[in-house]
Amino acid sequence: MEFKELANLCERLEVTTKRNLMTDMVADFLRRLDEREVEPAVSMLLGRPFPRWDPRTLDISWATLSMIIQRLTGATWKDFSEAFRNTGDMGASAKIIFERSRIGRQATLLERPLTILEVRSILEAISEASGQGSREKKERLIRSLLSRASPVEVKYLVKIMIGEMRMGLQEGLMEVAVSKAFSVPLKKVQLASMLKGDVAEVAALCKKEGLKGISNLSFTLFRPIKPMLAQMAESPMEALKEHGGRTAFEYKLDGARIQIHKLGDKIRIFSRRLTDVTKSLPDIIDFIRREVRPENAIMEGEVIAIGKNGNPLPFQHLMRRFRRVYEIEKVSEEVPVKLYLFDILYMDGKSLIETPYVDRRRILEEAAGEIPLTKQIITDDAAEAKRFLENAVDGGHEGLMAKRLNSPYTPGIRGKHWLKIKKTLEPLDLVIVAAEYGTGRRHRWLSDYYLAARDEITGEFLTLGKTFKGLTDQEIEEMTRRLKEIAIEERGHLVLVKPKIVVEVAYNEIQKSPKYKSGMALRFARITRIRDDKSPDEADTIQRVRQIYEKQFARKAKFQET
Repeated sequence: MEFKELANLCERLEVTTKRNLMTDMVADFLRRLDEREVEPAVSMLLGRPFPRWDPRTLDISWATLSMIIQRLTGATWKDFSEAFRNTGDMGASAKIIFERSRIGRQATLLERPLTILEVRSILEAISEASGQGSREKKERLIRSLLSRASPVEVKYLVKIMIGEMRMGLQEGLMEVAVSKAFSVPLKKVQLASMLKGDVAEVAALCKKEGLKGISNLSFTLFRPIKPMLAQMAESPMEALKEHGGRTAFEYKLDGARIQIHKLGDKIRIFSRRLTDVTKSLPDIIDFIRREVRPENAIMEGEVIAIGKNGNPLPFQHLMRRFRRVYEIEKVSEEVPVKLYLFDILYMDGKSLIETPYVDRRRILEEAAGEIPLTKQIITDDAAEAKRFLENAVDGGHEGLMAKRLNSPYTPGIRGKHWLKIKKTLEPLDLVIVAAEYGTGRRHRWLSDYYLAARDEITGEFLTLGKTFKGLTDQEIEEMTRRLKEIAIEERGHLVLVKPKIVVEVAYNEIQKSPKYKSGMALRFARITRIRDDKSPDEADTIQRVRQIYEKQFARKAKFQET
């Protein structure tokens, strides 16, 4: 199938708001694909050059991509800025630039159009370019690819290469489309996606063998699984009520969640975002190799940075370990870490996700050797749980997790089987979409940050206000460097950036505001930490912000009445 058919489908999806219509359109498209085309097409529709589990990356910055487009079309940075100002989208901006250029008009006359498989092959070649001259090779491949594409194809090639499709087609909707396309029950597709960690591969299996192809799937070691997620509870009492009067409370550590895969002596560690961080944690690898008893297992844990007194260090110190590629031994000495385990999903060939939580915890205790588990109590006493929360906070931890005793493990699903309890108002994970240069001693730095929540329907990032509070001078200097690398437009002292960096934001209140398209603004916002362990797709949604607003508004009204 020609790539332009995928691009045209994306154009239609971009202007479609009805979810049933979106999944019908995608299902019809999937049916018409060849078996070999299904996985690449599904990955691309989700804004990925490769399957989720595939470790290959393109390593293409927006600066490099825009430079190549400028050279191909003769456009200037000013042309890009104007196009972006009109569209708010990098792919759409590239489409406009190509439509205005001679090469964009010529591309549609080429005798041999791009196919989906050919695009995948070129993307693979880009990712595999390495060593001396690799940068020039990547650029030649990208130039060759874009020069053969029509403007609408350029739009979606750019989106795929930078990983920002933003047309409202989330993984959940893709699972529905796969179910419709190949007449496979949705629950089976969802379970298969959990086990394989990638709906694109599941779609290919469904195309080839239907229900039979995904009926007997199990976990694949070294393929990371989407983590089970939790909802918020305001107090231990609320958690007890939700869980039927008795539940397990565990310390919620201020660290980085990891997933450990072990097969004999081979061990790999994946972050919450399912990226491989094995090389960053050699000391943890050695500890796991010595202590974990099963021959093969998939476990979850939390890594925290610790100070000389044994107490937890702030989260940003831990992120130094996760970002470091070189001089690992040196940074390991500077930032020692400690591992705590809290769940086990697979052991010696058997899946444990349907095993009740309390039994998984018992199995984990036997499997963990001398690796500590997160501190836990099981109780029906709200006062005891409250004291446990106070002890957690006093110990430098975030709060508590409450886990229903008979709950299964549900990868990728946010539900009430697990509840987060924090002593303070729950912060929001928001994305920086723009920044301004500061004043006074901060005049050289981008130090005022515009914060946005994601609209889960459209994928758009909606601003909720800005803040200059929370980061140290060193962090601001580093943030300035990172933001400049992803800058897409400068308007005087204001710099618009790609929505890439997630930060945790505390605030006193959410207010209505006509100033922003979201209709809301955060009062007294301040950044509490940089969430490099989270992707923009994991940022809090505008729908959740509105729920918090309504909830606080209801409480205020009730207080005034009494």
